[in-house]
Amino acid sequence: MTGRSADASTMRLGLLVPTLNAGPRWVEWLAALASQTRQPDRTLIIDSSSNDQTAELARDAGLEVCSIARTDFDHGGTRLWGLQRLNDCDVVVCMTQDALLSSPEALARLLVAFEQTDVAAAYGRQLPHHDATPLATHARQFNYPARSHVVSYADRQQLGIKTAFCSNSFSAWRRRDLMALGGFPQRTLLAEDMLACARLLQAGFRVAYVADACVAHSHNYPATAEFRRYFDTGALHAGEPWLLHSFGQVAGEGLRYVRSEWRSMRMHGRIWQWRSLKASGMKWLGYQLGKRSRRLPRWLCQRLSMHPRWWQPPGRP
Repeated sequence: MTGRSADASTMRLGLLVPTLNAGPRWVEWLAALASQTRQPDRTLIIDSSSNDQTAELARDAGLEVCSIARTDFDHGGTRLWGLQRLNDCDVVVCMTQDALLSSPEALARLLVAFEQTDVAAAYGRQLPHHDATPLATHARQFNYPARSHVVSYADRQQLGIKTAFCSNSFSAWRRRDLMALGGFPQRTLLAEDMLACARLLQAGFRVAYVADACVAHSHNYPATAEFRRYFDTGALHAGEPWLLHSFGQVAGEGLRYVRSEWRSMRMHGRIWQWRSLKASGMKWLGYQLGKRSRRLPRWLCQRLSMHPRWWQPPGRP
């Protein structure tokens, strides 16, 4: 990266992590955080009333823990509340409870991106967990390459919707710049990270992908879960038409992914090629239905969505 004009070592770093029943891997997560060469100045855990040891273990590790009702959790709204609480931090890293920092330098390397003062957001590389399936492994390899890059709004001409790609499983945000645009959007079905990233790019900021700042994070989704996830993505795009209008349609990127996955599955045998076709078909069907979700009855959207509670009328438990 070029054009450095700030010193990352002087920036106050906050870490924001929503949790819910993090399970046995949470101990490993906490150990990975404790091993970081660059420790956050503040770490805020927003726990959605876990009934395991998630909150207690975080408190024992010396972290700030705030508890909320599960019905109050909102992907964007909860993180916005966390940003407001971390008002003495220059940069806030967002993580999820299942993303394990892969090296002691992961946070330090991600923070270096903000030595360029026009970079308002950065995200790191996600590597597959050791138990990742071939499909899950390919997803990480496709979306998180080995080479770093920085994008601006002008890059949408070549990259399309991929320009605004970002993941709050391991991302960092210059708090001042993000809050100036309203922070994370509230009442979001998903992709509060992409929506915030898109707004920053439109405002003239740049976004960095830092390939040497890594976490282990992947999901072995069955085809039915892929359907639900892409139903929600289609519903998001239908509800936020400005996103595709500004950055471009998803069809080209989707086709490139399907072709890449098919080639990758060849080495794993026909069974994985079949699973690839099945997953692709379920994604396409889910996305198409999601795009038409406003024409569907609410009860059906709840059944098709990965986040059925989101479809309930406001105020209903």
